[in-house]
Amino acid sequence: MNSISKTTSISTHPAYSLWQLVLYFLRLGTFGFGGPVALVGYMHRDLVERHGWISESDYKEGLALAQLAPGPLAAQTAIYMGYVHYRLLGATLVGLAFVLPSFLMVLGLGWAYVSYGGLEWMQAVFYGVGAAVIGIVAISAHKLTTKSVGKDKLKWAIFLTLVAVTVITQSEIAWLFLAAGMLSWVVRCKPRFGSGHLAALAPAQLPHVVLAASQDWGTLTQILLFFAKAGAFVFGSGLAIVPFLYGGVVTEHQWLNDKQFVDAVAVAMITPGPVVITVGFIGYLIAGVKGACLAALGTFLPCYLFTVLPAPYFKKYGKLPAILAFVDGVTAAAVGAITGSVIVIAQRSIIDITTALLAIVSAVLLWKFKKLQEPVIVLGAAAIGLALYPLLHQ
Repeated sequence: MNSISKTTSISTHPAYSLWQLVLYFLRLGTFGFGGPVALVGYMHRDLVERHGWISESDYKEGLALAQLAPGPLAAQTAIYMGYVHYRLLGATLVGLAFVLPSFLMVLGLGWAYVSYGGLEWMQAVFYGVGAAVIGIVAISAHKLTTKSVGKDKLKWAIFLTLVAVTVITQSEIAWLFLAAGMLSWVVRCKPRFGSGHLAALAPAQLPHVVLAASQDWGTLTQILLFFAKAGAFVFGSGLAIVPFLYGGVVTEHQWLNDKQFVDAVAVAMITPGPVVITVGFIGYLIAGVKGACLAALGTFLPCYLFTVLPAPYFKKYGKLPAILAFVDGVTAAAVGAITGSVIVIAQRSIIDITTALLAIVSAVLLWKFKKLQEPVIVLGAAAIGLALYPLLHQ
């Protein structure tokens, strides 16, 4: 009884106001570089370790739910952090605060791209930033592994398996997260099959009618429906959406050519906030501001719904031993996939000795100087890229 009243008290009287949380995510969306791995790491560092606003268990539940449901990992984790104490209002305001800064940035870059015929300077910037990002996400992945996996042998087995699978396949396989949760549940709880509460964790599915886009409905409708499909059926981090987008945007609809698509991905990588915000840039190139807004709405609305709809079940059943075991397995798998994605991204971003040194120096600086802010690293790497790239690639 005491534990129940204590839980209720914590939920009713959090140690922070809603506006403090909204302002935090506004700052994170404005200055948070490094992609999904780094962003979820920043949330743990700031909300759990530094401020103590969010408990370790709530964070783990949010990360597990974000990994289980389709959509961008960082955005869904942020939405869940808003839901923990402030429910739908908190989830909505936090989601908007987190996404809006980078959306406005890509709108500005989209305007510059269209107006001035390309972003050739971006190659030089990305040369430095892409390498520094590897150092940033590597540190974040290390911290997540230490906190989430610890010395548990079963978690380590799941973690290493997902690292290997992610590196070998260069993708994140959704059913493996569910399998990891089930394995942990079976090993830890030895359940009697036929009774359990895991059905509550299954994400809802959008009606298949949403996928039936007609060529006669116009480009704006096609944009909305295509990006809604991307948001509803692509699992894993924001990076996982890139190959899906390429197939639809370049191959199927031929809205962009290869160079424009690569530039769009580069924009997402050099701007703060969720990587999936590249959809705003793509939408702008296709149909201006309207296209950008519809692409962002189509992508983020499913991820919002897939977070807030199952969230009450996580809050209600999340402390049961069976659910805790399941969440532990999914979390270990999620962190393994995130760590594997660091290796995959490194293979594409570290292309010579200079970029390798930039990645190593970035990681060492963040390791040694705990208060060093990531945007400082990113800006320094961008300046180095602008200075060295023309000299090294004449």
